[in-house]
Amino acid sequence: MLKIGLIYPELLGTYGDGGNALVLAERARRRHISAEIISVGIDDDVPDASIYLLGGGEDGPQRLGAELLRRSSFSSRVRDGSYVLAVCAGLQILGASFAVAGNDEFEGLDLVDVVTRRGATRAIGDLVVRVNERVLVGFENHGGVTTLGVGVQPLGTVERGRGNDGTLDGYRTSTVWASYAHGPVLAMNPWFADTVLEGVLGHELAPLASEADRLYEERRALLVR
Repeated sequence: MLKIGLIYPELLGTYGDGGNALVLAERARRRHISAEIISVGIDDDVPDASIYLLGGGEDGPQRLGAELLRRSSFSSRVRDGSYVLAVCAGLQILGASFAVAGNDEFEGLDLVDVVTRRGATRAIGDLVVRVNERVLVGFENHGGVTTLGVGVQPLGTVERGRGNDGTLDGYRTSTVWASYAHGPVLAMNPWFADTVLEGVLGHELAPLASEADRLYEERRALLVR
């Protein structure tokens, strides 16, 4: 059973990032893999899950989400090897610290050696990231500039937009995928959804053709020159 933990959708779901859970579950089920979405509210304990999803949120909800997660079992579960997909605010929360409007700095969960400060301008618009031999497309809306610590690998390199800093986007560890791409990113990039599924399940998946693939190719053709 694939258990997908959607963390605090009432706080970290501003941009429809909860749709990432729907995509993972549906692409698993179409391959006859049982999947369950567990919505974790702010008053809930963080349950055991195959993968946890952290979405985007505004400054206040982001701070509250970080505080609640710090008091929960989330960090220990991730340190013990649980998988995570983190988008935008979620990406920042997993790091050592993050800054919000006014440049006030807040403590992150320190699960990944990254620091986020406020940028001089807000990044709003299309985001294109080269991830190995593939292209990830999405939309970004954030004021952060994220610096990766020594040895932390980016998810990919930015070809359009800002991502972390105009050069790199997100980060990748053995159990974490993180990106500034909203969308939700997995709905817009079915290949990336399958990459995440294969990582969590520990084996390759049979190809799955869908309308999402055609839409992805159309958007990629528009954004990549």
